[in-house]
Formats: sequence, C-alpha cells, structure tokens
Amino acid sequence: MSAAQVPRGFTDEERRTWAPLTAVLELLPHQIDAQLLRDEELTHFDYATLSMLALAEGRRMRMTALATGVNATLSRLSHAISRLEKRGFVRRIPTPDDARATTVQLTADGHRKVIRATPEHVRTVRSFVFDALDAEQRRQLHDITAALLARLDPEQRMLASRMV
Repeated sequence: MSAAQVPRGFTDEERRTWAPLTAVLELLPHQIDAQLLRDEELTHFDYATLSMLALAEGRRMRMTALATGVNATLSRLSHAISRLEKRGFVRRIPTPDDARATTVQLTADGHRKVIRATPEHVRTVRSFVFDALDAEQRRQLHDITAALLARLDPEQRMLASRMV
C-alpha cells in the first residue's frame, strides 16, 4: 500500500473498537489500583512485584529478571523496591554468582502482605473483567490478548507472554 493509499484516520469499525479499548486501558488500572490502595496501601505494580517474588524459587529474584517479569525498567523497579523495602516487605541481598547484580528477597512480612491482598484483588479483577464476560468471551479475550502480546512482546520477555 502506498502512502497515498493509507487511510489518514481510523475506519468506523476501527474507531468503534479502539475508543472502548482505550477507555478500558484507562479505567481498569484505576479500579485495580484504587482497590489495592484502599485495602492494602499497595499499588498494582507493588502487588505484581510482591506476587512475582512470592511465586519465585526461594521467594527471590534478580532485579533484572524481576523487571522483565513485571514489565518495568530497572529504574522504575528500583524505586518500587526502595518503597517496599522501607515497609519491610522486601530486602536486597547480594547475588552469589555475580557481585554486580542485585537480588530481591521477599520477607515474611511481604509474603503475608501479598497473601492477605490476593483474595480481594482476585475478587476485584473477576468483578471488572471475568464476570462481565461469558465463557466464549473469556476464551476470545485470551486469544486476543495472546495475539496482542505476540506483537508487543515478540521476544517473550514478560512472564505473561510465555503463559499464553
């Protein structure tokens, strides 16, 4: 298709799909954050970080692997880890096989925090996402997100990309 043939704007069908998707992309994170902040004084990013550590072998991960898992830059993750460390939920420890690397360890308090936060977080996600869809729509949502992730994360750096 030449430059002259490329539409300058969205088609009506694209607009009818894109506008609601952008609204979901704005509203859903706000709802998830609101619940976690209200109930546990955690952002969704904090929760995702603690969850990733809770699921990791030995409840510890290298910062680089954790950043990939939560789709964050090392700088963003480092700021979050500093906040979580001040609250006693994580601690930085030396990485045995690489003195230049940093490993993050989930503390017992951090593990209790993520365990306590999970039921209401799951309820909130179900309420806003899964309960709004029937079984076929949930399957379609899975297929759609898998297709989008394949484009957005072709190297499958994020854990979510490897789960589809």
